[in-house]
Amino acid sequence: MLLRDAFKTATRSLAHGKMRSILTMLGIVIGIASVIILMSVGQSAQNLILGQVQSIGSNLIIVIPGAPSNGKFAPPAAAQGIVITSLQQRDVDALSREPAVDLAVPEVRGQAEVVYGNNNTTVGYTGSTADFFTVSNLAKVSEGQTFTKSDVTSGNHVVVIGPDLAQTLFGPNVDPVNKTIRVKNVSFRVVGVLAKSGTGAFGVDIGNIVVMPISVAQKQLLGITYFNVIVVQANANYDVDFVKSRMRAILEQNHGITDPNKDDFNIETQADILSILGSITSVLTLFLAAIASISLVVGGIGIMNIMLVSVTERTREIGLRKAVGATDGDILQQFLIESVILTIVGGIVGILFGAAVVGAIYLGVNAFNPALGWVFVFPLSAVVLGLVVSGVAGIAFGIYPARQAGKKNPIDALRYE
Repeated sequence: MLLRDAFKTATRSLAHGKMRSILTMLGIVIGIASVIILMSVGQSAQNLILGQVQSIGSNLIIVIPGAPSNGKFAPPAAAQGIVITSLQQRDVDALSREPAVDLAVPEVRGQAEVVYGNNNTTVGYTGSTADFFTVSNLAKVSEGQTFTKSDVTSGNHVVVIGPDLAQTLFGPNVDPVNKTIRVKNVSFRVVGVLAKSGTGAFGVDIGNIVVMPISVAQKQLLGITYFNVIVVQANANYDVDFVKSRMRAILEQNHGITDPNKDDFNIETQADILSILGSITSVLTLFLAAIASISLVVGGIGIMNIMLVSVTERTREIGLRKAVGATDGDILQQFLIESVILTIVGGIVGILFGAAVVGAIYLGVNAFNPALGWVFVFPLSAVVLGLVVSGVAGIAFGIYPARQAGKKNPIDALRYE
């Protein structure tokens, strides 16, 4: 039998049982759509996270207290809740004197209840210097201004808050500037509200942030003298890796460390952070896609079951075809083509359905939170994967029913009731 004739026969057979064909394809449609949706959403999330890190500038270097982690994905000790006091003011002063460093900005962080009148909420707060807004790319304010160096030196009780927090505490009709709020039962005057910009670098929620002079945060809210992190802005005339090496030498000298393997601090450049984040998000995306692929296997098994039922129902047809000269190969070819058509069509429908869902997610996210910067990503690799997997599934799960049909004895098949 010619391939063209086998294809026509297979399509007529599938068209004869439209509802059964549609239900058979449903498993493949759902499986392919799930893979595409998860790969697309994962890639979009990866681009969003990496874009946020890149938005703070390529010349930023982060100093974190605690020895460098041995594993690539192992978090530093400070991120595991271990209190480390190795970063001190002398480190900031020494780094600031380095010609390759433009700014060295210390930060301390905590979480507390913020209260204004009868309104309250719990948010994270950051204590830093006036340069914090420069290195974090948060110099734009919608109301008021950022606090100054003199505020930090004098220990003034002033704060700059995020736009969402301003809405929560003051509502739409009250100007937050010069109003007094309480953070951990300490009174502060609001001097500025940051411009709306969604999530900031390293996952910081800019909308609900509270930034205050580091002198006040250390002494009155946290009762500490050390820093949680130091953010360094490298001089644009120097290579970032060179600046990193100079910083390491300065900190080792400050801390009296002669063996680099015994460093009590960890230095990360933006490239280091991007590499780690990219690896983590890629692994998560592949993991989610692998989970979604399980539905493809289920869909393939469904096709195999339906094809086996079809073989049984069409036993007399198979016997008649073989009685008039059809070979085992002709019968196998026809049923295999039916299986492949089901999976290929199901794969195409799944791709289109997945693209529609991804588009709806993009529109929904940007309508709900346009400042987030969610981008539409429809990876071609997902389309190729969908078509290849559906084709392979059609062949793999169609071979057994097709062989069963081809092996039937024509006399027994004609006698089948």
